[in-house]
Amino acid sequence: MEVRHAEYMISSPSVEKCPPADAPEYAFIGRSNVGKSSLINRLSNRKNLAKTSSTPGKTLMINHFSINRGAMYWTDLPGYGYDRRSKKIIGKLEGMIYSYLKRRKNLLTTFVLIDSRRTPQDSDLKFVRWCGAQQIPIIIAFTKADKQGEKHTRENMELFREKLYEDWDELPPQIITSAKNGEGCQEVLQFMHDTNTCFVSDP
Repeated sequence: MEVRHAEYMISSPSVEKCPPADAPEYAFIGRSNVGKSSLINRLSNRKNLAKTSSTPGKTLMINHFSINRGAMYWTDLPGYGYDRRSKKIIGKLEGMIYSYLKRRKNLLTTFVLIDSRRTPQDSDLKFVRWCGAQQIPIIIAFTKADKQGEKHTRENMELFREKLYEDWDELPPQIITSAKNGEGCQEVLQFMHDTNTCFVSDP
């Protein structure tokens, strides 16, 4: 699939404020500073479609992007696992994220981004297990693969898989990605292209 046009639409504080659910939608989420915005920019071939920041925790709302003039939507969700926020803000963000993931009717798949440089993190495992319990379709995208050797990436990936097998009989699909060199990006786009055919708009 080729992304010919991409533009920012709106930042919404709740699922009720999101754009009409009239096209297939894909969400991106992960720990703060995992590289969500960078990966979205690489996938869209736009340097500044999603705003990147070296400061964790900057994304506080549901950021919608229109892809190929409304053929589908992408959303950049707030990161989790950032403990420097107040408990009140953390609770509010979690409520917003969980409500969106459970109630957004046109959401076909959520890409859960995991930093491939790190051993399994409790916040990542907790979130993936929650998605499984809620039967929310996900793909695990291991990010920043360019920042280390393939052997290290594969080792951490396998450690994460072993942790998930403690609760899962069949694991969700996994993709190794790099926003810098484009590894895995065509695989992500092809998945979207194939999955879009499953979308049926409400009458």
